[in-house]
Parts: sequence; C-alpha cells; structure tokens
Amino acid sequence: MKIIFFGTPDYCLPVLEKIYKYYEIVAVVTQSPKPVGREKILTYSAVDNWAHKKHIPIHFNFEKLPKADLGILVAYGKIIPESTLNSFKFGILNIHPSLLPKFRGASPIQENIIEEPEKIGVTIIKLDSKMDHGPIVTQFKDELLPDDTLNSVRQRLFERSSDSLLELLPAYEKEKITLKKQDESLATYTKLIKKDDGFIDLKKDDPEKIMRKSKAYFPWPGIWTKLSNGKRLKILSCHMEEKNLILDEVQLEGKGPVSWNQFKSAYSKDFTF
Repeated sequence: MKIIFFGTPDYCLPVLEKIYKYYEIVAVVTQSPKPVGREKILTYSAVDNWAHKKHIPIHFNFEKLPKADLGILVAYGKIIPESTLNSFKFGILNIHPSLLPKFRGASPIQENIIEEPEKIGVTIIKLDSKMDHGPIVTQFKDELLPDDTLNSVRQRLFERSSDSLLELLPAYEKEKITLKKQDESLATYTKLIKKDDGFIDLKKDDPEKIMRKSKAYFPWPGIWTKLSNGKRLKILSCHMEEKNLILDEVQLEGKGPVSWNQFKSAYSKDFTF
C-alpha cells in the first residue's frame, strides 16, 4: 500500500518513522519553510528535513501529488481540499489527540488538560470536508500523570498512536473495520492559543485549574498574572499542597527568574495582585 504523509512539526515524527518501516511512503506534504527568529532565518519543518534525508519527494501544496492508496495526516496545519480527499482509494486517516467529538480544532491537548484531564486520549478518524468531523476508526484512552506537561502528553500520545495505526491498517485496507459516526451533540471546539491566553487571576481563578493551565501551557505561552503597577509576573513553576496553589519560581517583567520567596522578600512593599 502506497502512502502520502501530511504533517509538519517534530512531534509527528514517531508516526512517520513507524509507517516508513512497514509501508512505502511516496511523498510527504508539509508546510513551506518560514523565516524564524530576529534574523529571519529560513527554516524547514521537521517533516521536510526528515523526508529530505530519506530522499522522499516533498510537496508544499496539493498539486501534482503522486498516486497513493492512503493518506495519513498528523498535525499538518491546513485544510485538505475535497479533491485531494477523494484522490485516495482508502481516503485520509487523521490522528487527532483527543477523544472526539470533544476538543476539535487547533489546541485539543491543551484544552483537554485544562478542562477534562481525566479524559485524555486519541482518535483516528477518516477525514471528510469538515474539521475533525469524519467517522471514527478507533480510539484509545490515556491518563494525565502527576509530572506531565503538554510536551510529555503529546509525545506519549503520538508514540502510542503510531502503534495503534499499524495495528489497524491491515484490517482497514481489507475494509474489515466498521467506522463509527461522531455524535455531533457532544462536539466541542478549541481555538488557536495566543500569548494572552496564559493570563491567570491568582485571587479569583480556581487553584487546581491554574495548576492544570500551567501544565497545558508549558513551555508556551506559559502562565502569568498582572501586578498593581501594571507589570507582568510570569509563573515559571508551581505545585499544589492540600488544594492550595504554591508558587515556586517566578519572573518579573524585565528581570531574571527568582524563587517565590526571593520575589516576596525583594518586592513585597512594591506590589499587590
């Protein structure tokens, strides 16, 4: 079975590597290189770099793709046109890191950690023309571990997904899997996260939710609050003790990181939340 892989960031590489071991990847479709940093250095995606080393054709759009039986999509970042969807004998399978129909959209893991940490998981669907809407091929559940952050959850979910995908592909190719329609009444949607989404109110916000937000938004955008003088205070690390949020390390705008005790000692007369 010939496969075209759609993906962009480094965390989808475990899936790509596993597919490559057992199937023929005839092309990858990834986002085009972008200028990065102050010096605007043209930077290629992780999938682009991987495919270049393997001498696999790289495409930045949907034109002139080689013939393939199946598409596999992991964190590609763009909408697939219906003409491309219909060009594959077995369609395109999408690995989505939530238990669909919950948490469709751009930031499923982050919102899952914040809103429903007891229901972490992955869904593999057959793509259709609507966002994260297609029928379910399979799902599996995972759990949020005490030391988890976004990166560790994401890495674990995609590594498990690669095994799950390989297990189902032989049966899927023989059309022995019954696809399950998503329950639209249960659908929820996530948004593209912005820097300001990391704001927390230490007086009003639920401490446990702040803790979950610190996990979901690490390393970016992080969580922060605003002092009475208008300056931002980043919460670099924190933990829970008997349902109370304990700050460990903070960073005042324009200053370096310090412990919470150091911050209180140096600035206690100069700020309030």
